[in-house]
Amino acid sequence: MGAAGVARLHGLFATYKPPGLHWKHLRDTVELQLLKGLNAGKPPAPEQRVRFLLGPVEGSEDKELTLTATSVPTLTNHPLVRGPAFTSLKIGVGHRLDAQASGVLVLGVGQGRSLLTDMYNAHLTKDYTVQGLLGKATDDFREDGRLVEKTTYDHVTREKLDRILAVIQGSHQKALVTHSNLDLQTQEAYEMAVKGLIRPMNKSPMLITGIRCLHFAPPEFLLEVQCMHETQKQLRRLVHEIGLELKTTAVCSHVRRTRDGFFTLDDALLRTQWDLHSIQDAIQVAAPRVAAELEKNLRLGLGTQQLHGPGWHGVNEGPSPALEGWTAGGAA
Repeated sequence: MGAAGVARLHGLFATYKPPGLHWKHLRDTVELQLLKGLNAGKPPAPEQRVRFLLGPVEGSEDKELTLTATSVPTLTNHPLVRGPAFTSLKIGVGHRLDAQASGVLVLGVGQGRSLLTDMYNAHLTKDYTVQGLLGKATDDFREDGRLVEKTTYDHVTREKLDRILAVIQGSHQKALVTHSNLDLQTQEAYEMAVKGLIRPMNKSPMLITGIRCLHFAPPEFLLEVQCMHETQKQLRRLVHEIGLELKTTAVCSHVRRTRDGFFTLDDALLRTQWDLHSIQDAIQVAAPRVAAELEKNLRLGLGTQQLHGPGWHGVNEGPSPALEGWTAGGAA
């Protein structure tokens, strides 16, 4: 396995993070499984060397001693002497999920860590399904938080909810144009806006590019949200604010990420697949798509940057601060 096994580990792959699992624990578990796979290969046969051993002369009755050339194994490189060949791997984590959330979590191994920064600089959108529950409010917007208020919700209808979601999407689309600093008077910028290709050129507040209701059965409702620069707490707060707009209250019972950039749930490895061969295969399958999508999106970002003029600085200001310290190798 050795160097050949490590060579096939450079790149990006997606995992499915279950709720209740911290992203650091997931990363450390993946690292442990990869190290176990890399060190599980059969060690090569030990090298032989010639040594002269002292022994009696055959057939001698006088118990004479002589030196005899003998081939013996060299044990300096034996795993029981040297220890495991691989003791740590550098693994980076992309856009994080908090402990309560679940869904697609992208990891980068080796040189793939630099691709995580490229993903961050490309300002790709992410998809979530967000479960809401009408009729109560908590201190942290989560269903299991400390209850602070209970309300009625009989007056809430699907039409009222859809109307509020349309208002939210419209206001965020205006904010997206503002944070992109585009001059929509130019034809190129207008065409990008029509195609939905406008992106902020730097860090911004949470921006929602699309939101709709997938299921409505009071007190429960399910939203699909496309957004960027979000945190899961902000998504839970969004559910709370929707409840207030509906003249009631609402809490978030679950947040699940279904897409992170060009990785979807179909790409995400389940916990039973966090082994060396499955991860190697996932990296190799994703590599061509990762290269093509990053090239396209980063070129799009640079093209948008040119619309601002020579004084604008955006996507290439250095590594993402959100990625600093997200490498494994024994330390978080």
